[in-house]
Amino acid sequence: MTIIPHAPVERLIRSAGAHRVSETAGVALAEILEHHGLEIATEAVKLSEHAKRKTVTAEDIKLAFEML
Repeated sequence: MTIIPHAPVERLIRSAGAHRVSETAGVALAEILEHHGLEIATEAVKLSEHAKRKTVTAEDIKLAFEML
C-alpha cells in the first residue's frame, strides 16, 4: 500500500500519452515515485538540520533532488 493515491498517478501516465493504464501500472509507478520521494525528503531533512532549521524548504527539496 502506498501513500500516493493511484488515480493521480494514472492521470500522470495518461498525460504522458497512454490511452489506457492497467491498475498494476499505476500501483507500480506510485511505489517507485514514493520510494524516490522518500529518498529526496530524507536528504532534505538532513539539509535543513545541518542549517539548524526545523522547517524543510523548497530549496532543501530542490538541492536534495540535485544531489541524488
